[in-house]
Amino acid sequence: MGSLDGRVVIVTGAGRGIGRSVALLLAREGASVVVNDLGGALDGSGADAGPARQVADEIAATGGAAVANGADVSDHAAAEGLIKTAIAEFGRLDVLVNTAGILRDRMVFNMTEQEWDDVIRVHLKGTFNTTKFAAAYWREQRDESAQNRIINFTSVSGLHGSPGQPNYAAAKMGIVGLTYSTANSLARYGVTVNAVSPGAATRMTESVPDERRRVRMGTDDERSPDNVAPLVAYLASERSGWITGRIVHAMGYEVALYNNPQPVVRVIGTAPWSPDALAAQVERSFGPMLGRS
Repeated sequence: MGSLDGRVVIVTGAGRGIGRSVALLLAREGASVVVNDLGGALDGSGADAGPARQVADEIAATGGAAVANGADVSDHAAAEGLIKTAIAEFGRLDVLVNTAGILRDRMVFNMTEQEWDDVIRVHLKGTFNTTKFAAAYWREQRDESAQNRIINFTSVSGLHGSPGQPNYAAAKMGIVGLTYSTANSLARYGVTVNAVSPGAATRMTESVPDERRRVRMGTDDERSPDNVAPLVAYLASERSGWITGRIVHAMGYEVALYNNPQPVVRVIGTAPWSPDALAAQVERSFGPMLGRS
C-alpha cells in the first residue's frame, strides 16, 4: 500500500529535473499521474513531446498509471485542457503540483522586456492558470471534507533575492503570494495550498554561474532532485491536511519550515507623524534590528 493509492495527480514540468523525480515517486506511492511537460529548452523555446512521454512510459513499465501531456501551462486554454485531461483519463483530480519553469537570467539593468515577460508568463501565469481550473473543478464538488492539494514551487532566488535573476525572483515571490491567497480562499472546498522551496542539481541550477549561486551543495547524492520528491509526496497525501499556506524548504537531507511574514517591530504614535519625528522613531526602533548602531 502506498501513501497515495487511488489519488490522481498532475505534475507540470515533469519531463526533467525535480518534476520528473516528483512524478516518479508519486507514481510509486500509488498515484495516477498526468505527466505534463512542454519539452522546451531551458529558455522556454521550442517543444518536444519526448520528455513527458519517457517519464509516463517509465511509470507504466513499473506497473503504474500515467499519461503524458504536452500542454503549455502559460496558455490559459491549454491549462484548462490539462485539468480536463486528468478528469477524463482518471475520473477525478486530487493533487496539482506546479513545477514548470524556465530561466532568462540577466541583471536588472540589462534585462529586456521580453526576458521579463517570458519568465513571469511561465512561472507566475502558468501557476495561476493551472490553479484556476483545478480550483474551479474542486469548487464544483463543494466538499469541505475533501483532501485536495495544490503544491507550488517557489525559490530561494525570490525568498532571499538572487541579484542576477530579478524576473525569476519576482515570479517566485508572486507564487508565494498566490499560495497564501489560495490557501485562504480554497479551504472551504477541501483544498490545502503550500509552496516548496527546493535545492537540487537540475539543468536550471546548472546554468547559474558558480559565483552567483546562493546555495552551495555537497555530494551528488545530496544534490539529487530525488531528495525534494519525498516532501512533495507527503504534502500530496491525505495525511498532510493540517498544513496549508506555508513555505517548506527541501535540499539534500534537510527539510525546513519558513516563517510566514509578520511584523517584528512596531512604532505606534498617538497622532499623525511629522517627518522628523517619524525618522527619529524609525531609526531608534528599527535600526538596532537591522544592524544600525
